[in-house]
Amino acid sequence: MENNNQKPEFLFDKINYQILLIGIVVIALGFILMAGGGSDDPNVFNEEIFNFRRIRLAPTTVLIGFGITIYAILKNPKKA
Repeated sequence: MENNNQKPEFLFDKINYQILLIGIVVIALGFILMAGGGSDDPNVFNEEIFNFRRIRLAPTTVLIGFGITIYAILKNPKKA
């Protein structure tokens, strides 16, 4: 019986996973920024749903997060 002590080789390096985690956190932050602004009473319209944070900042943050995750996937690790 041959004892083969090879380390499992991951698809990405450590830096790729770190960048990926940062991207996921940025996406989650964008969705948190989108939350709220609704009204408890369905007969009352709340203008707060159309403020800058929910219309511009949050979607931009989510798109930046997607860009970061795509970069993490496509980044070629420097192998020696």
